[in-house]
Amino acid sequence: MSKWHWLLSQLTRKLWFRTCLFAVLAVLSALVSIVFKPFIPPSLGGMVGADAVDNILNILASSMLAVTTFSLNIMVSAYSSATTSVTPRATRLVMEDSTTQNVLATFIGSFLFSLVGIIALSMGAYGDRGRVVLFVVTLAVIGVIIITLLRWIQHLSLLGRVGETTARVEEATRSALVSRVSTPYLGGKPWLTDLTPPEDAKPVYPEKIGYIQHIDMTMLDDYAQEINGEIYLQCQTGAFVHSAQAVAWIVAAHSEMASTKVMDAITISAERSFDQDPRFGLAVLAEVASRALSPAVNDPGTAIDVIGRAVRLLAIWGEQAPEQYDIIYNQIYVKPILTADLFDDIFNPIARDGAALIEVQLRLLKALQALHQINPEVFAPDVARYISTVQNWAQVQMVSPHDHAKLKEWVNQSGLLRI
Repeated sequence: MSKWHWLLSQLTRKLWFRTCLFAVLAVLSALVSIVFKPFIPPSLGGMVGADAVDNILNILASSMLAVTTFSLNIMVSAYSSATTSVTPRATRLVMEDSTTQNVLATFIGSFLFSLVGIIALSMGAYGDRGRVVLFVVTLAVIGVIIITLLRWIQHLSLLGRVGETTARVEEATRSALVSRVSTPYLGGKPWLTDLTPPEDAKPVYPEKIGYIQHIDMTMLDDYAQEINGEIYLQCQTGAFVHSAQAVAWIVAAHSEMASTKVMDAITISAERSFDQDPRFGLAVLAEVASRALSPAVNDPGTAIDVIGRAVRLLAIWGEQAPEQYDIIYNQIYVKPILTADLFDDIFNPIARDGAALIEVQLRLLKALQALHQINPEVFAPDVARYISTVQNWAQVQMVSPHDHAKLKEWVNQSGLLRI
């Protein structure tokens, strides 16, 4: 995805963008009656009285304003619930919910439609034949409102709930993982040696301090071809960078000229994004589990649910074929995402915060066993590492000798120690 395509996708997810589109459409719908009134036969002009349309529009204007205000209160409450019950990092996904945005945009658009219609009626802009068109359009708007209300009622039962928000995080992480598995190096060549740049490479330093949200590989490749050189990406999306850390290295005769262009292709912001950063999604899921395991919440069931979601997500990562990937950009080298980093992002907080709970530790060990069975070649080293980590945390925090003995017995019987 190019930088401008990515920026456009970020823009279209904003609530105000969709609301503005619906508002413009509503105003055009109210004015279309004036344009099409010459095409209405005069015999139909007296079928709809001025009072009938005016009364309907007044009802719409007053009711839609109240419904919009009520829906905004519900939306704000859902955002607060997601922040306190799940994690603030997941609130962005709730705010980008398309159903909520469509509902609010429909209500605001209907309010503006009725308002413009009332003003035009008062000015006498429609006439007898224009009122017929306005009446038909108003009936269509009422139909849209009814369908939207039914969808909204169903959606309210899920909006802001822990399970629904966690499912949104899982889906966003799944999309990022599927994309990364298909193009493990963002379409570039793998940088798999000692991860040290060539001796003649020159570093590229960012001017901003923050997280890498997006990398435009096409733009980087164009720059590399222009200078007839190579670009080594030191940092992945999601990495925290600063002005003293090189984000890339350039091997070319005129690398000074390309440094600014390289940074134009890398978007740095104060927050991480789910789009090109699968590790961020796993870290957010770990935050959900850690919050659920805190003494204030005491909800191990949510942590167990997150462990199950982690197995589903990491199973996607295990489907990758190490030697099968397309190289689109031959002059760009990209560092890989390590399986060990994915395990650390999702499992380390759960192993630490749930160390005293036998049900969480057993579920975590079963998840590790499942991953090893799914793809031993990919997961075996990290599964073995986390079996030791789980036992170490349990040794320190697990109070009950019975629970500790049960955990040790399960590990011995499972055969995980032989991994």
